[in-house]
Amino acid sequence: MIQFGTGGWRALIGEEFTRDNVRLVAQSLANIMINENAIEPGFVIGYDRRFLSDKAAEWFASVLAANGITVSFIDKYVPTPIVMFKAKEMETHYSACITASHNPADYNGVKVFIKGGRDADEIITAKIEEQISQLQLSDVKTIDFEDAVEAGSVKIINPMNEFVDSIINFIDIEAIKKANLRVLIDPMFGVAKNALQTVLISGRCDVDVINDGANPGFGGLMPSPSAATLYRLKHLVAHEGYDIGIGTDGDADRLGIIDEKGNFIHPNEVLLLLYYYMLKYKGWKGSVVRNIATTHLLDKVAADHDEKSFEVPVGFKHISSQMEADDSLIGGESSGGLTIRGHIKGKDGVFASSLLVEMISVTGKKLSELLDEIYSKYGYAYTAEGDCTFKASQREELYNKIYVEKALPEFAYEIEKVSYADGLKVYFKNGGWALARFSGTEPLLRIFVEWEDKDTAEALVKQIKEFLYV
Repeated sequence: MIQFGTGGWRALIGEEFTRDNVRLVAQSLANIMINENAIEPGFVIGYDRRFLSDKAAEWFASVLAANGITVSFIDKYVPTPIVMFKAKEMETHYSACITASHNPADYNGVKVFIKGGRDADEIITAKIEEQISQLQLSDVKTIDFEDAVEAGSVKIINPMNEFVDSIINFIDIEAIKKANLRVLIDPMFGVAKNALQTVLISGRCDVDVINDGANPGFGGLMPSPSAATLYRLKHLVAHEGYDIGIGTDGDADRLGIIDEKGNFIHPNEVLLLLYYYMLKYKGWKGSVVRNIATTHLLDKVAADHDEKSFEVPVGFKHISSQMEADDSLIGGESSGGLTIRGHIKGKDGVFASSLLVEMISVTGKKLSELLDEIYSKYGYAYTAEGDCTFKASQREELYNKIYVEKALPEFAYEIEKVSYADGLKVYFKNGGWALARFSGTEPLLRIFVEWEDKDTAEALVKQIKEFLYV
């Protein structure tokens, strides 16, 4: 059964991610576009470097072309943000990227975007699932990919230069040129290198790259930029004298940052740095949108500048929707995805990385110095995380414990309120919070705790895991 989560449809290659199922997803979208009279101005599709991504993009495009839909086919693996950028520019009603983002190497999937290049919301993905449930393989129309290209129903495009130019025009490239920074990039065998390296070299940065090249197994690591997976980047930045280390996930929509001392900068801190920088140093105005698993220190920064902070469910579609509603300055999540007003309406690791390089260039301060500045002003908070793995047969028991029984551990701290809007979130009276929610992309129960000290935060994660574990 094809089901969409918070980051699109993702499935194990060879089990659910097959040619037939990819074609079913494509046919369902073709039916929706035809029914909604949304064929013009066509459809944009791109793909990442995962196993089968290029072939799956061809299968997808061939179905759309057979249904009379003109496809703009990006002719080389690219960051997902480039697909969103081109879809926004062309004003297509729908577009897609073949990727499983930061999932393990044996996964692949499809991210669907709607008008404006935004992530498809639950209404759209439910509509796709409903269409699929009504289809048989015999209902799928397809055409040979090369024949579609020759007929002009599939047009080969390469929007890399447009995308890179849009970033260079957005950031303070002259300030970066004067800073003479050394930057080390770790694309984690993904797709970020070409775009990010081009932006930084345009700023006269001294740029080196590790973990590049074709590697469908991602070097044996999860293609997710974390303190654990960026260990080589951490070591090299600290010992080779780089000003910043930049890691990006498999499709380059998320990032992980290493400071000049070799310390991993948590995505929460990346959001804090950029929001604080834009308000204080650039003098920009605007609210911030964060998901429920993201630091509440953003609320303090916003309040200090007479701005609002909005909390939304997990899923970047919720962030982009709220940003649009309030014309927010920045929106992001604790998993490393963010965007800025005026850029695409989805997360972009290439753009966010470029803005961080601008930040240390303009301020003349190191990442660690800027973080110290923020914490001295707003206080410190540590985010601890933990995952509970479970079998499919155990999900119902966990679900009932959380949502039906609404059971809670016996916390030693006074509770202000409890929310079940997206998982179980406990807000404590001292400002700390704890969250347990089912992952929308993997069979995991994710736990987050934010507290004013590390030891308590990690102890609370342990307490929640022991309480919920089946």
